[in-house]
Amino acid sequence: MNALSEPPSPAETSWRILPQGDRCLIVSFGDRIDASVGRTCLAAAGKLREARLPGVTDVVPSFVAVAVHYRPDAQGTPTYAQLADRIGHLLAEGIRADATGGREVDIPVCYGGEHGPDLAEVARAAGLTPEGVIELHSQPRSMVFMLGFAPGHAYLGVHDEKLNIPRRPSPRTAVPVGAVAVANRQTVIYPNRLPGGWNIIGATPLTMFDPAREPAALLQPGDSVRFVPISPEEFTRIREAGR
Repeated sequence: MNALSEPPSPAETSWRILPQGDRCLIVSFGDRIDASVGRTCLAAAGKLREARLPGVTDVVPSFVAVAVHYRPDAQGTPTYAQLADRIGHLLAEGIRADATGGREVDIPVCYGGEHGPDLAEVARAAGLTPEGVIELHSQPRSMVFMLGFAPGHAYLGVHDEKLNIPRRPSPRTAVPVGAVAVANRQTVIYPNRLPGGWNIIGATPLTMFDPAREPAALLQPGDSVRFVPISPEEFTRIREAGR
């Protein structure tokens, strides 16, 4: 299933609510990573934020679930049972997974060479040429499912089955800022110099996370991203212009 597939209707949506420690609960919508489940998580998170439930401190969507963090008051409310009951009633009213309101964002990427040291290896694993990997990665739009691991670190997908490439057997201790990497039909974009075991096929010259910017993260969950191939010269020009 690609990132632009149709979301399920409210009648098709089901969930489980489970405790996660003593200050968090998880609303689980499934066990598979695809766009329909991702959109449902985003829509549910939006609905719960809008409800402004007493005691709730944060609502965090992920690939298949939504984490609801809460802090009971001096009287111990809300309890897990109280909050779970209220959330269950809210979700039973319906989840508009077709109204997540993400933006369309173009991300320039310089593929291969010094910016994409794993492109040839990914091409061999996928049974494609490097040009074929670039075409497969850049032609369809990809949905931002979540931010995690580090501030502004976006997880995107779901890509063609040919890009169902495992992570590297030995992670790198330092992945360059802006690296665009793939694994398991997904893409991540490294917002800073970080350790990582994904396969680096390119890099973007854009600043993915800037604490002085509002919002600080360039990409947000629900955004639809198109990767635009650029030359090394364009990469240098864009990066220098952004400094």
